[in-house]
Amino acid sequence: MSGLMPYLLFPGNAAEALHHYQSVFGGELRVMDYAQAGRHDGPGDAVAHGQLSGLVDLAGADAGADGDAVQMNGMFFSLLGTADAATLTRWFDALADGGRVIDALQKRPWGDFDGTVTDRYGIRWLIGYQSED
Repeated sequence: MSGLMPYLLFPGNAAEALHHYQSVFGGELRVMDYAQAGRHDGPGDAVAHGQLSGLVDLAGADAGADGDAVQMNGMFFSLLGTADAATLTRWFDALADGGRVIDALQKRPWGDFDGTVTDRYGIRWLIGYQSED
């Protein structure tokens, strides 16, 4: 593994979120709960570590008792050109389901397509691709 990979701390719903991201992006998901990790600072079924590997790599866990859950202010995750136009459009729509479209996926004056969305977990995404014309 190399490069930047987001590691998100969730407020007790990491398993749900990570499975949702797997349904959106595909890939292989591995999850270890607190009990499996030998942790006793939270419920045994809380996620100690989860990792999605595929076209989109991300990891996450449930925030510990003294930890803060992720808050997206002044940033978003960019998936510009990560896949073909049809796949990126499908990802945008899936992330918007239960979330909020900030700026619709649309053609820009410079010819590329992009849009921004906040998903149901409060994570902001920039998704786009170059025109295939």
